[in-house]
Amino acid sequence: MRGNPRVRHLWTLTKRTRPVLPRAVVFVQRGAYIEEVPNLSVEVLPGHKRGLALSNPVMTASGTFGNGLEYAKIFDIQRLGAIVSKAITLRPRQGNAQPRIVETAGGMLNSIGLQNIGIEAILRDVAPVWSTWRVPVIANIAGESIPNYAELARRLDGAAGVSGIEINVSCPNVENGLEFGSDPRAASDLTYAVRRETDLPLLVKLGPNVTDIVAIAAAVADAGADALTLINTFPAMRINIDARRPELGWGSGGLSGPALKPIALRMVYQVARSLSIPIVGCGGIVSAEDAIEFLMAGATAVQVGTATFRNPRAPLDLIESLEDVMRRQEIEDVKEIVGAALPARRESATADAGRVAVDHPPPRL
Repeated sequence: MRGNPRVRHLWTLTKRTRPVLPRAVVFVQRGAYIEEVPNLSVEVLPGHKRGLALSNPVMTASGTFGNGLEYAKIFDIQRLGAIVSKAITLRPRQGNAQPRIVETAGGMLNSIGLQNIGIEAILRDVAPVWSTWRVPVIANIAGESIPNYAELARRLDGAAGVSGIEINVSCPNVENGLEFGSDPRAASDLTYAVRRETDLPLLVKLGPNVTDIVAIAAAVADAGADALTLINTFPAMRINIDARRPELGWGSGGLSGPALKPIALRMVYQVARSLSIPIVGCGGIVSAEDAIEFLMAGATAVQVGTATFRNPRAPLDLIESLEDVMRRQEIEDVKEIVGAALPARRESATADAGRVAVDHPPPRL
């Protein structure tokens, strides 16, 4: 667990001390006691020359954690697996009209409209702070055109403090926000253009409002994506029956929270059983059990988003809860459960992506 001086990985034990163990045994000092804890570390991109090694599989979701600066005042953010920034655009954006957030059954709707300070301020004021952190920071980028995205990637490439890029191709609360993420060719062209500008780890965040998520995932994978983030919010709205108009100032927004989880989980499962590309699961994760479901469905890591609106410490609480659940279930290494619910053989991308296979071994939990 990176950054915690009380944790040591016992890879270097010799026969003269004790037998070499087949895994990384992790011990943590808790008061006067030394306690063995499950190994939560993951490598999201084992095939990438830089890799994306996380001390645990819990990341924050873009747009729900600012740029990490405010939360650093609340808890030790270095304990997180990774932080994903707010969406970054070439120029500052004011965002959509108020109100921008409204609660709904099992979640919330948001219509922030990609409000952010722009790439110049990020590189000048924020990235230097990121460079002092141990926790990896993934820069989420959004643009109005392929050249916009490409320019953002070019300027972020090599920037101190940036460990990777997440392309936002599926924002439902800006004009044309779904254009790139709903068509395989458009998503592929965009991914290819960004890939040409950077060798940083490249994640593509896809949305659920598509006919065939596997086809789009395959297209961006072929175009150079190193991993996928599944999924973004679902386009939705709510009506104020007294005012007789939409609750959100922009009219509609994106649905997130627990209501989105079953949709997100199914899409992670669909892609993981069809394609060989790392997946970061996102959508309605509020508990360790939620996170474990996504890991078993094939995700290597997860992102926590809406839960932070209720509890700013939600990502950290989830890490601690995940550790407790694994200890109770005698799971020594989180990698043991990644893909545990998938069929024994990966299906081709041309298989019936809408059918959930049932011919798989029982869950490991």
